[in-house]
Amino acid sequence: MKLPPLVIGDLKADIPIVQGGMGVGISRSKLAGAVAKCGAVGVISSVQIGFDEPDFETNTLEANARALRKHIRRAKEISPKGIIAINHMVAVNNYDVLAKVAVEEGIDLIISGAGIPMSLPAVVEGSNTKIAPIVSSAKAAKVICKMWDKKHDRIPDLVVVEGPNAGGHLGFSIEQLTGENNIDLGEIVQSVIEAVKPFEDKYKRKIPVICAGGIYTGEDIAKYIKLGAAGVQIATRFIATEECDAHIKYKQAFIDCKKEDIEIVVSPVGMPGRAIRNPFIEKIKKEKEPITKCYNCLKPCNPKNTPYCISNALINAVEGDIDNGLLFTGSNAYKIDKIVTVKELLDELVSECEAHLE
Repeated sequence: MKLPPLVIGDLKADIPIVQGGMGVGISRSKLAGAVAKCGAVGVISSVQIGFDEPDFETNTLEANARALRKHIRRAKEISPKGIIAINHMVAVNNYDVLAKVAVEEGIDLIISGAGIPMSLPAVVEGSNTKIAPIVSSAKAAKVICKMWDKKHDRIPDLVVVEGPNAGGHLGFSIEQLTGENNIDLGEIVQSVIEAVKPFEDKYKRKIPVICAGGIYTGEDIAKYIKLGAAGVQIATRFIATEECDAHIKYKQAFIDCKKEDIEIVVSPVGMPGRAIRNPFIEKIKKEKEPITKCYNCLKPCNPKNTPYCISNALINAVEGDIDNGLLFTGSNAYKIDKIVTVKELLDELVSECEAHLE
């Protein structure tokens, strides 16, 4: 059976795979453009995207805004007809400012999690930019749909359901992630599909629901499509591609990691996340890392009591200083054993999926 396309309003991705946004700097224009060119959805991570701009240390917001414009334009040059999105965390400071920059540059889609993106409909009003919240429960999906309907007379163009096996910041408690409570992504997806149905009926249009978190093979994709998902979001596997924007040492860390190297950590803002164990993680378990500069990146972060600077840790990682960096990852990173091109990866996933959809 041929893999069905992912339709988001008037946008259509021939391959129903969204490449997950990975920051800082892991997914910028090179990766997102390559993914979009192949027919899937390429995603740029907006968080601290200007880390390598010359004035990042002295004028962080301006550097990030300039870099965001630059990388959206570059991605569109690589894939003029493809779908380019940004992943934009609600938890960042200056959320609306950078979202408006993306809209001005004609971004196709804004995917937003790490909080409830209540202001997003207003930011994109009058544009053709689509908006997609990331949720981890049917309750969250219902709350967002209800609020957007009531305050903005609109609904999401897409909903991303992120399960407990994803990388980066997670929408679950540490107890849920480390205990024996088996959280089934398929069940959450089906409950979210049911939760958004009344809003689909009211607006007489489809809200595609896709799922994310630990999806690794084409067989995984087929499983969730059979459960009613319109597609999937995959992040970690795209790290081990030639086009990934990260340093080669960063990519090699994923090839080298074993299952026992992956653990749940707590970010400076108190949110749990999944990362690869390295000297940096072992160090911060024992002592607080001195913070010489605050980049004012995350809303709840207080440099006076935070254990480490997450911006510094993520920038170190993407630049190849992996012993002093934070390497967020999905649960299946240990299965990666080589670097391939984006096209090779997508071809493999599509052929596997279609075989399991027969």
